[in-house]
Amino acid sequence: MNRGHRELLGPGRLVLNVSDRPGPPALRFETTGDGRILLRQGDRPVLLGRTGEGCCRELSLHGLDGYRSPLPPLRSAMMRSSVNWPHRYTRWLEEADGTPLQDGRWELAVRTGFPPGIWTEDFVRDWPSSSLELACGGGWHGVLPLRRLSPPDAARVKAYRRHAREGTLAPVLLWWVAFLDGWVILDGHDRAVAALAEGEQPRCVDLNRVPDEDKWRQVAERATHEHEARIRRLAARTDEPGHVRQRAVLEQGHAELIASLPYGMPPTGFWPLPGGARAWDDLADRAMFQFPRD
Repeated sequence: MNRGHRELLGPGRLVLNVSDRPGPPALRFETTGDGRILLRQGDRPVLLGRTGEGCCRELSLHGLDGYRSPLPPLRSAMMRSSVNWPHRYTRWLEEADGTPLQDGRWELAVRTGFPPGIWTEDFVRDWPSSSLELACGGGWHGVLPLRRLSPPDAARVKAYRRHAREGTLAPVLLWWVAFLDGWVILDGHDRAVAALAEGEQPRCVDLNRVPDEDKWRQVAERATHEHEARIRRLAARTDEPGHVRQRAVLEQGHAELIASLPYGMPPTGFWPLPGGARAWDDLADRAMFQFPRD
């Protein structure tokens, strides 16, 4: 993959414009359209899911061995250096296979804070089977690993725990998945375990799909026309009390909306699952045969 154009948004945030990866990305969600979901990395299925019926549905998941991080192993010397992690991760993702990148704009940004519960009760530790309670009309809002988590006393985790105590632990790379209203871990499973074992919330870099320029500009144009119409109506009532304050509120709201449009989060795309429901059922049958107690 050639290096894409970067929109630099500060030391910990950028947008990568990908222009040479048409079609389905290597890491993608596929669906049969009837609640059956598959996360595939290249030719390897790595996660099976199925949603129940009703408003507040349950998403039953079953992880399959085979997920591979798109990033190379991180060395201690690099973690102790002054590397800019969003830029470093961007370069590695551009060079890697097995990523969700496809044509469009992708934001990578440092994230140090999360709402309460994200890394505690909403951090999925069960493997291979787990269940997510999807909120009515929305997702679940947690963190989902793509492989079995190592124990806190595993050798690699213990090495990362030293970095966590030093403040030099590299951030976990997360991918925001809109239909989950949550994240999956692309890289850093052991680093997440290490940080949590040291009583810390993992530092992260978020990978988010953001709107393409033509799409957000269309929305901006419509919003501007509507804003101008509201301003004209307000201008016809200059004798009303609070006129100046009302106009200031409208102008500020419009400015904030326009500023946010290039960085909104469109829905995560689904691709048709080759073979449909029968192919998904075959994978599920083999997974249950391998793990008969689940």
